[in-house]
Amino acid sequence: MRTTPAVRTAALAATVVLLPLAACSDPGSGTDPGRPRTAPASNAPGAANAGFLAAQKPQWKPCGAPADSQGGGTSPSPLPGGALWECASMRVPLDYAKRDGDTIELALVRAKAANPRKRIGSLVFNFGGPGASGVATLPAFGTDYDALRTRYDLVSFDPRGVGRSKGVKCMSDKQLDAHFEQDATPDDPAEEKAVARDMKAYVAACERHSGTELPYVGTENAARDLDLLRQVLGDDKLNYFGISYGTELGGVYAHLFPKKVGRAVLDAVVDPTEDSEQSSLAQARGFQLALDNFTEDCAHRGDSCKLPGSSGKEVEAWIADLLGKLEERPVPGLEARRLTQTQATTGIASALYSKESWPLLEQGLDEADGGNGALLLALADSLNGRSEDGRYDNSQAANTAINCADSKQRFTLEQTRAKLPEFRKASPLFGDYLGWGLMSCTGWPVAGAWDTPDVSAPGAAPILVIGNTGDPATPYKGAKAMADELGKGVGVEMTYKGEGHGAYNSGNACVQKAVGRYLLDGDVPVAGTVCR
Repeated sequence: MRTTPAVRTAALAATVVLLPLAACSDPGSGTDPGRPRTAPASNAPGAANAGFLAAQKPQWKPCGAPADSQGGGTSPSPLPGGALWECASMRVPLDYAKRDGDTIELALVRAKAANPRKRIGSLVFNFGGPGASGVATLPAFGTDYDALRTRYDLVSFDPRGVGRSKGVKCMSDKQLDAHFEQDATPDDPAEEKAVARDMKAYVAACERHSGTELPYVGTENAARDLDLLRQVLGDDKLNYFGISYGTELGGVYAHLFPKKVGRAVLDAVVDPTEDSEQSSLAQARGFQLALDNFTEDCAHRGDSCKLPGSSGKEVEAWIADLLGKLEERPVPGLEARRLTQTQATTGIASALYSKESWPLLEQGLDEADGGNGALLLALADSLNGRSEDGRYDNSQAANTAINCADSKQRFTLEQTRAKLPEFRKASPLFGDYLGWGLMSCTGWPVAGAWDTPDVSAPGAAPILVIGNTGDPATPYKGAKAMADELGKGVGVEMTYKGEGHGAYNSGNACVQKAVGRYLLDGDVPVAGTVCR
């Protein structure tokens, strides 16, 4: 999803909860991830020559263990039938305006098509965030897409600024622990100044450690990287599966390269007509809707639900009361860390990404009320990119850097304070949490590229756009907006009436059948198709 920095996750974060991701190794780990044979040193004259880069031949090798920046974990397991995940890298221009300038390496991963004789080409995935490591996420969830591997090489990558692709660095692990524990919903002038000071320190750390890369991590450059990847993979058209923020990246690609669009699916769709403030407000409403659905379900189950309340509103009032108590007195969490109000709110948001996580949320809230904040803190850690050993991936830093490179909007303390009533109206529980997140790009050293991205793609092949009516992070109305903006005859909207973030990974047979027929056989669903 395109999250505000206040709510940051990979597209499948709710499914990833408490599970390490598998990916390729860091160059410093002793395992060569596979460099392109033809790439010279990044400072070599003419290294970014467009024809030269398109002719790269990545050296695919079995993937090793993932880097910390990708989330850590172990080497990816083989797919059904024994197919191995292979890793490599390719070079792209740091600055596309200077094609003979410096280059950077992007990390790649693939699993070859199971039926080479019927192979269509490569199917490239982006899992959102922005900031999600595709090299980590695709192997972790490869079995979910194995039906598509019958005719495609499954391919993903760490976008520029993410993971092993010149990943943006900001704070140390210890600093990040303090940063995420910071009260993100200040109640008085002193707390407001503390929030502003913490955000300023975060921005300064990003500039200090990654200032050279920050101007070049935006979505338009990532879209140009996609087209170079298409050429390096040897495909005439880009076949693409974008999830959450990956839908925005896919829309920008279609705008820049409409004639190069092959079969493309956009799932959990970002609304391209909304600026960062409007997107944050929509997320406040979306998370409130998901919370309402969770609390109504809990109340409907009566005594089988661990949380008190005979109606959804009563359960929600109890949750709000618990958060108030945590603000005054945090409870023990994991090791020496405490569960604060902010971390608890983050944990709630994390669990609302998937209906499958509702039992964890119920248990975590009940245990926190009893003085044990471990589960809610673990849910928050999954959203913040923290592993059990205390190491953070770079997804939070990349998320902020990409969002701020894209969005022109910058908010002062006074402007943010003035907007809070509208956010509280949108969501009593998440309003302040998301409203204060408006300041995340304040003082950022790079000016944003746009108010909203242009995704108009006249002449492109049909693009399947799937919206989920219960999606908290990319609300349902974004699918229609994306389909409309792509243009008549291009955007084909489809609806899934469900819960959680995204549709294909919900396991819904109707959605998966429609997507499979489109990607594998070219059968475009009828616009307006509804799956339940």
